[in-house]
Amino acid sequence: MNQVKYIDPFLEKRLVKYDEWLNKGQISYFSKVVPISESFNTKQWVLPTEQVMEILRNAKSVAVQNCECRSHYKRCDNPLEVCFLLNHVGDNFVIKGKSRHVDLAEAAEILKTANESGLVHLSLYMPDHEIFALCSCCSCCCHDLQIVKQFERKDLMVRSEYVAVTIFEDCVHCGECVDRCIFGARVLQDDKMEFNADACLGCGLCVTRCPVEAISLELREAKH
Repeated sequence: MNQVKYIDPFLEKRLVKYDEWLNKGQISYFSKVVPISESFNTKQWVLPTEQVMEILRNAKSVAVQNCECRSHYKRCDNPLEVCFLLNHVGDNFVIKGKSRHVDLAEAAEILKTANESGLVHLSLYMPDHEIFALCSCCSCCCHDLQIVKQFERKDLMVRSEYVAVTIFEDCVHCGECVDRCIFGARVLQDDKMEFNADACLGCGLCVTRCPVEAISLELREAKH
């Protein structure tokens, strides 16, 4: 017997809007996972999130605001002021007093804090395919991650171009990456870490947590 899953009004409103855009052919997805930069160079902090920073550099203006999802659900104590709004969207929210403009230096510090907290970076798209927001998300509050994980709506989210690769000869099977992965791609089985590449969305959080630097990100096309 199939179990009916409850969807609260906040999530339902989002899901109805996403399906409306999908059915009209206005979008092919709503969000995309953005990997973190240390995944490519774990030796130093060059930029907290290279791909995100590249998007921010190309934006005409950048504003930051409290995470709408965590502010609504209040299910964790992860940092709130970590969501970026770009260009006219951010400018409008600044005028309304809901956001504030930031420079690239402060944006980098915000992203570093988000990574240290284990938050996944998602880029959000409008129907015209323009990126309007860059969010740092937790699985307990984020509406997109909840929809993907609880209701298996993977059609709404695109994984990054990268996949995590583990050098198992170096892996000490400590479980740090298992705790870090919110997508269930890593499990401890009989005190051994097992990895499912198909479940990996390429966020890179496991890379920055590995104490022996046994994990890196590689282009998915190169591995599959």
